[in-house]
Amino acid sequence: MATDEDRAIEAKNKEKEKEAFKICKEKIKKHGLEMKLIDTEYTFDNNKVLFYFTADGRIDFRELVKDLVREYHTRIELRQIGVRHETQMLGAAGSCGMVCCCRRFLRKFVPVTIKMAKEQNLFLNPSKISGICGRLLCCLSYEQENYDRFHHNCPRLGKKYQTTQGTMKVLRANMFRNSLSVLNENNEEQELTLEEWQALDPHRPEPHPNNVQPKQAQQPQKAAQGDGLLVVSVTPENVDDPNLFADVLPPDAPLTAGPEAQPQQAQPQAEAAPAENSKSRRRRRRKSQQRQDGAAE
Repeated sequence: MATDEDRAIEAKNKEKEKEAFKICKEKIKKHGLEMKLIDTEYTFDNNKVLFYFTADGRIDFRELVKDLVREYHTRIELRQIGVRHETQMLGAAGSCGMVCCCRRFLRKFVPVTIKMAKEQNLFLNPSKISGICGRLLCCLSYEQENYDRFHHNCPRLGKKYQTTQGTMKVLRANMFRNSLSVLNENNEEQELTLEEWQALDPHRPEPHPNNVQPKQAQQPQKAAQGDGLLVVSVTPENVDDPNLFADVLPPDAPLTAGPEAQPQQAQPQAEAAPAENSKSRRRRRRKSQQRQDGAAE
């Protein structure tokens, strides 16, 4: 249980966090970095200071973290978080009027896709299905398991099936009533439960051999971006290590152009000059040949 001394240390750390937040914002502005500082946190023993920030991509914060280490003489951690984590840390009121779920009880984010909104028959209005963070609502995944189980037992909507009562076309599915709306051969709409539908022995009509199309290979899905967590920890002992940020900054996108880049840019122009001279020589040779032929005639 926390003692009065522990509470005093915690209150003192809160004051330090406010001062560290202000200093870090000034240094970000000084270095001209396109990053948004979200929060600052001191560990209880003051052995580490954490800075949480968001950015559109990777940021060259090498000089920033060196300045912070020299300022506090302790371990510094820079953590790049996503927009969901930002809302989780700051908190906000959702469209339902309650405090956001990520702030109240969620500790782990699950993937939320637009397919979930479609399967739940929601209007695909971004303002209705998006949260404060601008991403899809986390609550879309709460009932997805029930929808997956229901759609697994349902026939495909809009398709025709052969049943013991003739051909039927599936119009709609209602998960809450566990039923289907179908159109029979008499052009009459019927509502059947899933048990009644299965009792009709439904099956899809066999396609004509000439109409069978080969299946296309599925392309691998790209990994979701934007919610990844980047953590960089620097201490006064390794702050001057040249290979400290080798695994953090992208090697294929150099931040500054060195002197070696100039000859590479001038090389294509130098190669294009001989090609242009050869074309001019061929053009002059053809004109000379034409003049000789005209004189001979």
